[in-house]
Amino acid sequence: MIKKTMGIHHITAIVGHPQENVDFYAGVLGLRLVKQTVNFDDPGTYHLYFGNEGGKPGTIITFFPWAGARQGKIGDGQVGVTSYVVPKGSLDFWKNRLEKFNVTYSEMNRFGELYLVFDDPHGLHLEIVEREDGEANPWKFGDVTPDVAIKGFGGATLLSSQPEKTADALENVMGLERIGTEGDFVRFRSSADIGNIIDLKLTPMGRGQMGVGTVHHIAWRAIDDQDQLDWKKYVSANGYGVTPVQDRNYFNAIYFREHGEILFEIATDPPGFAHDETHETMGENLMLPEQYEQHRGQIEQGLLPFHVRKLD
Repeated sequence: MIKKTMGIHHITAIVGHPQENVDFYAGVLGLRLVKQTVNFDDPGTYHLYFGNEGGKPGTIITFFPWAGARQGKIGDGQVGVTSYVVPKGSLDFWKNRLEKFNVTYSEMNRFGELYLVFDDPHGLHLEIVEREDGEANPWKFGDVTPDVAIKGFGGATLLSSQPEKTADALENVMGLERIGTEGDFVRFRSSADIGNIIDLKLTPMGRGQMGVGTVHHIAWRAIDDQDQLDWKKYVSANGYGVTPVQDRNYFNAIYFREHGEILFEIATDPPGFAHDETHETMGENLMLPEQYEQHRGQIEQGLLPFHVRKLD
């Protein structure tokens, strides 16, 4: 049996103050806050989800905001760069927008594509690239309109302590296609139209340290619960230790660390983010899983308040 993931489901990172996080990803990048909940393993910490208008897999970046926590170090065993894809012809809009909000950026060419390269307020490395693929994002926020809005992930750049072994995991376990090498990068592609391009750096750069401004894990897509159970058996048969299925309310998750030390998750596409609130009201209120609802007052008292603000 050969399995192939469609691509990225979500990427989860650690950041600082939640208001700064929300101001950047909603106020500057124009993404929709599709869910505010808590870290199910640490309910004193928010878990914030941003994505396209519908919160679809391949568009979701999630955050654990730890105000005042120590800064991390981006390095091997992590996602080094998260790439966003925007419509063709919109790159000038994004240059102007980054300048408007005093976000320093540079330009870089990789595999024949032009990228805008910049950091978020807490040090996460981000990129924006134009591509035809991917459906338009109908979400409008401030001056970010559907004709220029971020569609979702373009992909990610992975940093590995053992790049050859990570390449093997991507190609022969996750089922991505190796499509080219350029300089210090090898490129892989999945079958989806977004969240489908992975660039792997071939030279190790020193181990990363978890903290603010680093990615915690990258999650790959499973079609449904049965597909995920098939993935669990498949990954285990390939020699990786896999966790039991974890109920994350909006998807089920399994985790394993590939041999280059990057934490991989495989997450189910369903049920999505609208099953505990309406599509129209997603992200407006703090949603808690059933086991924490009885502690709502205590949890809310310990969380820093924030507001989704139009900054234009």
